[in-house]
Amino acid sequence: MKIALFITCVNDTLFPGTGRAVVSLLERLGHQVVFPEAQTCCGQMHLNTGYPEQALPMVESFTRTFSDYEAVVAPSGSCAAMVRDWHAKLAARQGRPGLARRAEELAPRVYELSELLVDVLGVTDVGAVFPHRVTYHPTCHSVRMLKIGDRPLRLLRQVRGIDLVDLPDAAECCGFGGTFALKNSDVSAAMCADKVASVKTTGAEVLCAADNSCLMHIGGALSRQRSGVRAMHLAEILASTS
Repeated sequence: MKIALFITCVNDTLFPGTGRAVVSLLERLGHQVVFPEAQTCCGQMHLNTGYPEQALPMVESFTRTFSDYEAVVAPSGSCAAMVRDWHAKLAARQGRPGLARRAEELAPRVYELSELLVDVLGVTDVGAVFPHRVTYHPTCHSVRMLKIGDRPLRLLRQVRGIDLVDLPDAAECCGFGGTFALKNSDVSAAMCADKVASVKTTGAEVLCAADNSCLMHIGGALSRQRSGVRAMHLAEILASTS
């Protein structure tokens, strides 16, 4: 299958290794990955902060850039959710019915990584090897908007050598929420502290999630506490072979 990679802003700017891991993983499974260089932000930050008009050009850009691809993969539940749940609605509310129709046609072909692997490519064992103790944090957008369920866990359970342990109160938000962490920093920090405490009880060496934004938030706190726990994106674990 020919798959277009939507890298997302956070990954492109701060975590390029995640994008490389996605490419390595999918190519190992026998698929062709392309990177449309015209891609830009999905507009989530603008919409969530109250600037729908400023987000509209990004809906146009995304739809124009990815409309010809059979499948689009994003290593981010939040950005995939923005495209699937909001692009068509945003265009319609801004009086752009043609754009709304094109965005609605594209939306079902946009997948978060675990959805693509399990639902489209039909694999749970991707040939990964990762001999470490890992706990998994289900990010809010992936669970509540995309409803990816246990797909990431099904993939992790098939990784050779992994010691996968449950995270207490896993469904609780980490407190990042994009600009929420800036506008409500005290509340965000308190939520993150609760999440960090839960992670530390597991004895895990690695905290895994499907969104680097959340991993950046929790991982930063884990690092400041010198916990020794690394934050790793799901793609990086699944791409590992040693």
